[in-house]
Amino acid sequence: MTAAPSITITQVGDYVFSVDFSKALPALRVDEAEPIGGGTGPNPEQLLIAGVANCLCASLVFALGKFRQDGGGVSAEATCRIGRNDDERLRIVGVDVRITLGATAADMPRIDRVLDQFQRFCTVSESVKLGIPIAVSVRDGTGAQLT
Repeated sequence: MTAAPSITITQVGDYVFSVDFSKALPALRVDEAEPIGGGTGPNPEQLLIAGVANCLCASLVFALGKFRQDGGGVSAEATCRIGRNDDERLRIVGVDVRITLGATAADMPRIDRVLDQFQRFCTVSESVKLGIPIAVSVRDGTGAQLT
């Protein structure tokens, strides 16, 4: 089993916290969005979708390399959908991740094999989707929808 990542989080004020990842990395200041917090840093929902999108992008880069494909760079936009549960509590009810490759599909002859498996390499999204639906789409550099 691999080493388990860990963080230390410390309240700085009201809803503001400092997240310490390790001595080698700078701390990250997080805050709740207004009107609850001051919006002085990313909120928990943003951190969650950042983790999902980052892991999916890294997994796509890994799969592109595995099949010796040049994706021309990878970028993504992620959104979480918020809704209320049966107790009227706010919950994340879905995550949408839109990934864009810089290269065209025509320049990546094995892109179909990459797309068939890259999501399975993603530790974060594969774990999160056990409780929250995640919709992933991939477009190439021309904007053509690949998935």
